[in-house]
Amino acid sequence: MSLALATLDVNVEIEANLPCRKFDPDLWFSDSPTELELAKSLCGDCPLRVECLAGAVERAEPWGVWGGEIFERGAVIPRKRPRGRPRKEDVARDAVLRVEAEARLAGNELAESRNVVRLAA
Repeated sequence: MSLALATLDVNVEIEANLPCRKFDPDLWFSDSPTELELAKSLCGDCPLRVECLAGAVERAEPWGVWGGEIFERGAVIPRKRPRGRPRKEDVARDAVLRVEAEARLAGNELAESRNVVRLAA
């Protein structure tokens, strides 16, 4: 009698450790700025973060957190603002965060994809 063993699928093991597979998927597509910031922070240690971000840029994802960045209407935004008119200090902070998001995209070698992804103003 022979015992056949299935080959180990490494992709299954990797997927089991991805934050987007461990936690509620709705967290990555939430309307709440706080929940989106949590999702971004969970992406920080993900082994597929760069690939996830690159794929989202290529697909021009309409919304959600992908590779540790927030996408809205196909553009990377530094943070999601709550409804209503933003405060002046929030506008200033958004300008700083926009520069940081652009630097992260450039650092992940996605700068050449500028014609595909745009940073929201």
